[in-house]
Amino acid sequence: MTTQSIAGPFQPGHNHKACVRDAMNIAEQLCQSKDLRLTKIRKRVLELVWAGHEPATAYQLLKKLRAEKENAEPPTVYRALDFLVEHNLVHRIESLNAFIGCDHPESEHVSQFLICSHCNQVAELDDSVTINHAVSEEAKRLGFKVSNQTVEIMGLCAACQ
Repeated sequence: MTTQSIAGPFQPGHNHKACVRDAMNIAEQLCQSKDLRLTKIRKRVLELVWAGHEPATAYQLLKKLRAEKENAEPPTVYRALDFLVEHNLVHRIESLNAFIGCDHPESEHVSQFLICSHCNQVAELDDSVTINHAVSEEAKRLGFKVSNQTVEIMGLCAACQ
């Protein structure tokens, strides 16, 4: 049996300040090691995404940026998000058309998400062996070739139950 790592707000005693600090440090180290430019705007968008464990839409991010910098435009946010997704620093939550910070961008992985339908908190599961294998094997059995896999599970977190 594999151990699942559940990151984020569903962990008892979750320290969000440390969570954000660690995410930003990892992002900076990752970009530096891959010779990628983590520009001021990319870094700021990443910080805004990590501000909470609720998924953030591009529009919400733009609104926050405009509060800081009036001339922020939608393409600026979308380009930053494209970069952050491409380099696994954030994930796109398909069902919500929103973005959430990645807990471990340093490793390639397919993620599964627990989404609280009441408080909108999101936790990323990391079980690339069991869940991905089960989906891939069932798809293969049905003659279906998986090209992209996103598993999003809606429910209620412990605090909202």
